[in-house]
Amino acid sequence: GLISSSTLGFLVGLIDDTYNTPPSFKFFGQLACAALMILSGVIIVVSNLLIINVLVTVFWVVGVMNSVNMLDNMDGITTSVGSVIVASCLFLLFSQNFPHQSFYIIILLGVLAGLLGFLFFNWHPSKMYMGDTGSQFLGAFLAFISILLLWNFELPNVEKISWTQSFLLPITLFLMSLIDTATVFIRRIARRQSPFLGGRDHTTHHLAYCGLKDGQVALFFVISSSVSAFVAFWIVNNWAFWNNEHTFLVVGYWVFAFMSMQFFYDKGKKKILNKQ
Repeated sequence: GLISSSTLGFLVGLIDDTYNTPPSFKFFGQLACAALMILSGVIIVVSNLLIINVLVTVFWVVGVMNSVNMLDNMDGITTSVGSVIVASCLFLLFSQNFPHQSFYIIILLGVLAGLLGFLFFNWHPSKMYMGDTGSQFLGAFLAFISILLLWNFELPNVEKISWTQSFLLPITLFLMSLIDTATVFIRRIARRQSPFLGGRDHTTHHLAYCGLKDGQVALFFVISSSVSAFVAFWIVNNWAFWNNEHTFLVVGYWVFAFMSMQFFYDKGKKKILNKQ
């Protein structure tokens, strides 16, 4: 499932980079990646009803693949954020009693090494770009790994106390890419524009409009993603005695991060309008 879905993601991105296909091509390719994961038994379990689990899985896979793709809009952003997520998943893998653990450790180490090696050339000023070929592969890979290790996270001999725990780890660890995607979708729909077309209206661009240099924007996302990783580790450390107060704190962190990015987005927008 991992090899077939990530390979398909790579091929979909390669065809798109080569022939500049319409957004619908990537969308159906992402659906096919989700189908391969589901057929291999990798499904997000949030309900006793299979259809709900399947729909949530498809939504997550398509959402992650799009968010990773959309975040790849400036030098070093997706590569560095992806490295933080992969490294965090690798760390969390050691805390679980997981089937075929050594296989996934090797795979995660390989992808992490590949990302860090690529980051050397992708950091500003970039000499090499990920393109859809890289971002669709990485999106499919991260979607698969996140379902396996984050959505269905379990500690040995410890059961989930609350159903809300299922959502906390994946959303927290992917928070920065999800905030960027949500911001672009909401803002473009409000302007009656297509959210699927490219543009320089991402949170990354607006940080640059605020005065940050390209390398500083990438560093900002590295630090923000690392903070989210520490919050994810805090969730794991409190997993065995989770309560509503813990959930409130995590959701509060999500809201704070989202509103902070909206503040920088609006500030950057005002600076652009003033220049015009």
